[in-house]
Formats: sequence, structure tokens, C-alpha cells
Amino acid sequence: MTTTSYDPTTTATSLAKAYTAAAQSLIDSQKTAATTSSGALGKLQSALSSFQTALGSLSSVSSAGSLLKMSATASDPAVASATAGGKAAPGSYSLFVEQLASHQQIAFQDLPATAANAAGKIQLSLGNGDSFEVDLAVADMDGNGTLSYAEIARAVNGASGNQGKVTAMVSTVNGQSSLVFSAGTGGSDGEMTVSADGNVDAALAAVLNGPPRELVAARNAVVWLGAQGSGLKIEQNSNTVTAIDGVTLTLKAAQAAGSAPMTLAVAQDTSATQGNITGFVNAYNTLRSTLDGLLKSGGADGAAGPLASDSSLKSLRDRLAGLLRQDVGGTNLRDLGFSLDRAGKLSLDGDKLSRALATTPDVLDGFLGKATLTTRSGLLGSLATATEQWTSSTGGLLQKRQDAIAAQQRTLTARQTRLDARFDQMYERYLKQFSALQAMQEQMSKTSGLLDSLFSTQ
Repeated sequence: MTTTSYDPTTTATSLAKAYTAAAQSLIDSQKTAATTSSGALGKLQSALSSFQTALGSLSSVSSAGSLLKMSATASDPAVASATAGGKAAPGSYSLFVEQLASHQQIAFQDLPATAANAAGKIQLSLGNGDSFEVDLAVADMDGNGTLSYAEIARAVNGASGNQGKVTAMVSTVNGQSSLVFSAGTGGSDGEMTVSADGNVDAALAAVLNGPPRELVAARNAVVWLGAQGSGLKIEQNSNTVTAIDGVTLTLKAAQAAGSAPMTLAVAQDTSATQGNITGFVNAYNTLRSTLDGLLKSGGADGAAGPLASDSSLKSLRDRLAGLLRQDVGGTNLRDLGFSLDRAGKLSLDGDKLSRALATTPDVLDGFLGKATLTTRSGLLGSLATATEQWTSSTGGLLQKRQDAIAAQQRTLTARQTRLDARFDQMYERYLKQFSALQAMQEQMSKTSGLLDSLFSTQ
């Protein structure tokens, strides 16, 4: 008699798997779909976030001045350097630098030893009318009863009304100490006067009230728009000149009397302007490429994208492309050198942009507008609003869909737990049945062997 042998464990496992296979296949496919959708939404969120960052960066440049970049170049860089903002008018300007501004420095030497309790107060006044008092009676920091040069300097620097108006220090050269005051303001506005009140020790007061040694004179910067003596004279306490609208001129050295004026050339910086726009163009094309990949219909060209049937995402893609084609204030992207090809890729013709800006310098700022938290205008504002419907943390479509997928994944986890429990239940059932069958087979085999043995002896 031949019997089929069963391994209870293997057989129970196979039958339990077969029992739960359909349900397991459904859960696995749903898990894969949820994971794929979650990854696709994460990719979309990253692309939208990068695009919004590009909008914000471009808007920040616009808010700080203008997207149109200008250059300013001095013919003699040793005399001056210059920068220009978007509001600067292109042109060539003649300038003569007659004198640089300087911050006055004065020194007091041979200060007599002064008892701290007879120090009184001193007042420092500047040419612009600012002044403050220094109480020397509390300047004795080491408590030895006598004021040192360093203690007077610390008292000046720490005076409540000083706030950078005057900086005091001690200078020692060849064994000779000096109390040095430096004005915080340049030119005649920073010209210092020191006076001691009647409570100051007479010997100290005589030094402080007397004429100091002037180390650096208080001079104003003198610049001529045009030739020296016949042009428009500009006199100020700083070496930073902003008299030409939109241009900042930093003076470095004075020119020799009678020399020819230097030339300041202001022009559009085409490369820098295009650099501002290129980041936006690249960010849009990256977003468009991401959207196209997620929405790919599949077929002969390959598998479909993970969100191929998402009508809302298709609507976003179409909405963004439509915004790029709209007019803003009578201007459109084509007027500024931008173009969209049949695949939706954005490109920029730098030469056409330069020609448009040469005619109307502020047209780019007006068309693109701003996309800040408080201001939405122009193309940037419209694009930011359109994408924010997806990225908003409160009610945005991405958040809603990610929450829905997370809920689905929790449900699938619960279903998997129940299915695992059912698998275990069926496994134990089959294991018990086939273990009993195995025991029966073994008993029958033993009985068969016994009978064979009995009949073989007759």
C-alpha cells in the first residue's frame, strides 16, 4: 500500500497563503499605489517650493530697488569707485575730486596727576551741535584715588550720552603718553571742542581747555560735478556721495589741482539683469518638467506618470502656462523677449530684453511685479497665488491629499494586521489537521508493516 507523505508545516503554510492570497494581493497593490502617490506628491511639493522660492528671490530683488541692473564705472578707480541702482539714468558724468572728508583726531599730552575727588566734569561738543558730558569723579576704576590716562579714556567711551560720537584711546610713543579723541562724524560736523567745568582740578582743566594737538583736521569732502571751480560744487562730511540719482560714489583720493575731471559712466548691466531673470526661467522650466512627468499619459513612449489622471494637477499646469501668456499693464512676455515653446518650456532672448529696457527701463519691474507676504502684483503675484492653492499649510491641495494618503496607509496597516491574524488562524487550523493526518499515516504504516510481517511467515 502506497501513501502520500505530508509535511504539516509546509502544507499548512501553503494552504494559509492560498487562502489569504487574494486579499493580500489587493492590500499589496493598494500599498504600492499609496506609496507611489505619496512619493509623487512629495516630488510635486519640492518642485512647487523651489518655484515659490525663486518667485520670492526675484521679488526681493525688485523690492530692494529694481530688476534692471545698472553699472557705474569711474575712469580712474584710484580716485573713486561707484555703484548704480536700477533708477540711475544712463549717461556720462564729469567729476573732479578736490578733497576727501576726514574725521578729526586731537590729542592731549602731559596731563597732570589728578585726584579722583577733584575731577569734576568735562563736556565734548561736535560741530553738528551734538554734545555730551563725562563725569570724571566716577572714573577711578582701580580706586587708587588718582585718574590715569586710561581711566579718563574709559570714562569718555562709557559716557551715557556718547553713543559713538567720540572714541577715546591712549597712545604711547617714545615713552610719551597721549589721550587721543577721534570724532565719530566726518568733516566739519565732527569738529570737537573739549571744555572742563569749574569742579575740575585747575591743572587738568588748563590742559583740557587749552588748544589740543590736532592729529587729523576735520575736513569736508569737496567734489565738483564738472570741472574744478566752474562746475557744481558738492561739499559734505562723508566720502560717500549720492548726489547723482541712483548712483553711489565712494571717494578714495583727491585729484591734483588743475587736472582734468574724471569720467563716470553709467549704463545698463545686461548680464546682471539677465542673471536676475534666469533663475526664474530655470525654476519655471523645472516645475513644468516635473508636472509633465507626473502627468505623463504613457503609451508607446513609456509608462504613465503617477498622477496621470489628476485633473486638478492638469488644471494647475494649464493655469501657470496661461498666466505666462497674459498681458500685464499692456505688456506681455513676448514684448520682453520671453517665449514659450510647444512643450511649454520658457526661454529668454537677452537682446530683445535689452532693447525693451532701453526704451522703457521700468517695464520689467511693472510687468513682473511682486510676490511678498503683504504684496501681490504683476505676473509674480499671480503665479504665487496659483501655486499657493496647492502649497498652503491650511487647506492647500497638497496637504489635503497627503492627509488622505496617510489615512489610507493607516487603514491598510490595520487591514494587514487583521489579515495576518487570519493567516495565523488558518495556519494553525491546517497545521492541526495535517499533523493529525501525518500521525494517522504513521500509525497505518506501522499496522501495514505488522500485517506484512505476519503473512510473510505462513
